[in-house]
Amino acid sequence: MRLLSRAVQTAVGHRETSCRHFWGWLNAVFNKVEYERIKAVGPDRAAAEWLLRCGAKVRFQGFDRWHFDYNGLPTGPLGRYKIQAIDATESCIMYRGFDHLDGLKHVEEIKLNKCIYIEDACLERLSSIENLQESLFMMEVVSCGNVTDKGIIALHRLKNLEYLFLSDLPGISDKKTTTDRLKTALPRLDIDLDLG
Repeated sequence: MRLLSRAVQTAVGHRETSCRHFWGWLNAVFNKVEYERIKAVGPDRAAAEWLLRCGAKVRFQGFDRWHFDYNGLPTGPLGRYKIQAIDATESCIMYRGFDHLDGLKHVEEIKLNKCIYIEDACLERLSSIENLQESLFMMEVVSCGNVTDKGIIALHRLKNLEYLFLSDLPGISDKKTTTDRLKTALPRLDIDLDLG
């Protein structure tokens, strides 16, 4: 009986590991950057397709509602729809896909809530994009367990950032130093903390 129990536990453990690897692989596929697609449809459309494929939502300039259905993306002339806001709550976006953000010039707001693949490298990459340094003024980073002080400090390059909400980030070990550094670099920044 003990042998049977061990065999079942081993089989279940392998299945859970295999399942986890499968979803990780699939999420990596969703984040693959297709540069030819970006050239063909423009950066905003390509980025919207990437974000929706990964479970995020986008709001375009001139729209009040969020788009979350990949098949419901608006069509029209190339470059007509510009992404104004990104809500990546519980999405599978990861560093690998961040090249999609390079051509976006009108993004004012980004929410990264409960994103298991968001890590310091993602925030460093996001804050190094010149267009976002100019346009982004509101950001949330909530319940992203792989984000540390290093990633949050990297946001100092977003020179027009006016509001930053940080909550449930266990990787933040020195919130005072981190927020002081951001405030020094961005005096107009309003930081709302709920780090416990």
